[in-house]
Amino acid sequence: MERIKAGDKAPLFKLIDHNERQFQLSRYRGKKVLLSWHPQAWTSVCTDQVRSLERNWERFEHANTVPVSLSVDSVPSKARWACVLSVENVRLLCDIWPHGEISKKYGLFDEQGGTSLRANVIIDENGQVIWVKVYPMGHLPNWKNYLPCLKNRSSS
Repeated sequence: MERIKAGDKAPLFKLIDHNERQFQLSRYRGKKVLLSWHPQAWTSVCTDQVRSLERNWERFEHANTVPVSLSVDSVPSKARWACVLSVENVRLLCDIWPHGEISKKYGLFDEQGGTSLRANVIIDENGQVIWVKVYPMGHLPNWKNYLPCLKNRSSS
């Protein structure tokens, strides 16, 4: 599938998070949504990526943005990982079944590795993709790169 790009309509989806609650993208109209994909839980860069989202939670709130983290890991794995990381705000979405289906819809699935790519996608208040960046597997996304995009696009 072709990779999502700025200007595309974001594919809608429903996924279960680490707390076994459903996340439905369409329920977040009126807010921006940061979809932050990480390849696998329990790895060092992925751990730092989720911790960065959690540490910057208030910045996202001030920018009218809901950050969520996605991977193909299972709910039990993500639940334990969230506990170990002390994640209280960021929802860790489980794109496990069908395996990587949402990652594939966004063109962010690594068929060879069987995981998602490391990527950030920002969706505006109307469901349109406004920013996409794919990172090398070992590279930690820096929130300073995408937060200005959130602030500049804040609705009045």
